[in-house]
Amino acid sequence: MKLAVVIPAYNEAKMIAEVIREVRVATAHIFVVDDGSNDGTAAVARDAGATVLSHALNRGQGAALRTGIEAALRSNADIIVTFDADGQMSAGDIPALTAPVEAGLCDVVLGSRFAVSDSRFKIQESKMPPFRRITLKVGLLFTRLTTGLKLTDTHNGLRAFSREAAAGLDLRCDRMAHASEILEEIARHKWRYREVPVTIKYTDYSLKKGQKFSGAFRIVRDLIMSSWMK
Repeated sequence: MKLAVVIPAYNEAKMIAEVIREVRVATAHIFVVDDGSNDGTAAVARDAGATVLSHALNRGQGAALRTGIEAALRSNADIIVTFDADGQMSAGDIPALTAPVEAGLCDVVLGSRFAVSDSRFKIQESKMPPFRRITLKVGLLFTRLTTGLKLTDTHNGLRAFSREAAAGLDLRCDRMAHASEILEEIARHKWRYREVPVTIKYTDYSLKKGQKFSGAFRIVRDLIMSSWMK
């Protein structure tokens, strides 16, 4: 099966080459969507061997994922993985995400920081800023109320989609609300899903790039607007 990895990137020239080198261990089919960067991200990603698609303006991670998934589908990918550009994620987790899809057991596999209650969970939780823990707990409650999905992690960007699920996604939120929108799509289509444990590497760089608590309110606003438009 052909595996493609989609990496949305905005001003990630510092990390993107390293991320691409790590992901290339899993697949050579890497699509980086440069979302209006002004630091040379596109050139660095291209030099590192990725296929680069560019937005003239910064439209948001949701829009970048749409562009990348559409390109991956045109390349006849059978499985599509979404992966962050800031170095937080481990490409070593990709096989565990793709295996259930490849075996026909799932349509979507979601990475989770909290799918296991072992030492890895405690280490990751201890490095997570308090505001992020609060935001994630609010996200879990919101997801349970709006979709009925029983999840442990709602805003983890490491996911695997079958070709059919990726083609069926109807994402309208350009920015961070896309993560909740994906979960709504899973519930709406009744896709088979599961979570698998993944490792998130919290560094000063990735934490600086991360979402602020105020972003949670913008996510809810965007979701309400998207639901109204559908």
